[in-house]
Amino acid sequence: MTSDHRNPFRIAQQQFDTAAELLNLADGLRAVLRVPQRELTVNFPVKMDNGDVRMFTGYRVQHNLGRGPVKGGIRYHPSVDIDEVRALAMWMTWKCALVNIPYGGAKGGVVVDPRQLSSGELERLTRRFASDISILLGPEKDIPAPDVNTNAQVMAWIMDTISMHRGYTVPAVITGKPINIGGSLGRVEATGRGVSLMVREVARRLGRPLEQLRVVVQGFGNVGSTAALLLSQMGCRVIGVSDATGGYYRGSGLDVSSMRAFADLHPFRLLEGYSTPGLEQVDGPELLELDCDVLIPAALENQITERNAGQVRARLIVEGANGPTTPEADAILNERGVVVVPDILANAGGVVVSYFEWVQGLQEFFWHEQDVNEKLERIIVGAFDEVWAMAQSRGVPLRTAAYLLAVKRVADANQTRGVYP
Repeated sequence: MTSDHRNPFRIAQQQFDTAAELLNLADGLRAVLRVPQRELTVNFPVKMDNGDVRMFTGYRVQHNLGRGPVKGGIRYHPSVDIDEVRALAMWMTWKCALVNIPYGGAKGGVVVDPRQLSSGELERLTRRFASDISILLGPEKDIPAPDVNTNAQVMAWIMDTISMHRGYTVPAVITGKPINIGGSLGRVEATGRGVSLMVREVARRLGRPLEQLRVVVQGFGNVGSTAALLLSQMGCRVIGVSDATGGYYRGSGLDVSSMRAFADLHPFRLLEGYSTPGLEQVDGPELLELDCDVLIPAALENQITERNAGQVRARLIVEGANGPTTPEADAILNERGVVVVPDILANAGGVVVSYFEWVQGLQEFFWHEQDVNEKLERIIVGAFDEVWAMAQSRGVPLRTAAYLLAVKRVADANQTRGVYP
């Protein structure tokens, strides 16, 4: 269990409370928005390859449905617990509202290390979990997506499972699917693309040429590796990355393309064993404190805390992960003049293109990748412009500005709809 001051749900509530106070929300409305609307915990059996039966625990949490059906990923990780899923669902509510798409927030997870499972075991676990939470799912109710340690194949199994239950194919019940069964072009790269666009936009406002920026990325999964690649293509020098096997640093710059190609050839896309002249290995905590201009935490929650915020040397942090920075760390970074682009804005590209995929699935009409990327850029940059303007007008950090915009939209929707009955 995490200590209370690092409990992700307590952090999410604290962030909400700050915005609610500044917005002067009524007490009743605060009470509604501080907690999830629905929570489902399932304990389910899975038959292993050797014939044994193991029990697993999973969760699906729906935070708020005021603006539409709920949206949010499913993660597989040993550290998943109900408070983490509650926090992630709440952050999804604000994220969807901030980019102004008609969703509420949800999240799901299973307590499992998928690296310890065979492909067959992983499929059986996924299908059983999908069956157990199917009472919540549907294109008009709750639409999951990939998250940590889940991918397009996992989404395909979930879609197929729900479709078997219904007796007909339901492509819009899930997003992040393979292209050949109704996925959207541009979805895999969407979150990392959004992160890279945020770096570009802040650099533009601070008068910093991209070619002068040294970038460190914590996490080399889908989000981190895509952001690193796109930023290197924009002219930035990516000097450090990390994954579960450790950190990799080269002051002259890393060849991100070759690192991605190496990872793609190895189980679970890990960098262990990668080598190139001048490469140094550093541990995870040390990577966050490297001398750089831009730091992109794209792994898990609670990575930048009061313990290491004072040692972070980046002047710009763009949060590719959900909840990587604690409120105590935020205060330290703000005092030091470090610009933090918050998670609910920085990594919203994924849910934006998930929305596009959902729309395409409902219409059975699919867009070209260029159309997807252009629409994504227009929405995510437009949201950034609103957040930047709010921060300047109110004299608050970008995170507070983002929450002021997002919470007000959700509060207005709930107030307009009223309390049933």
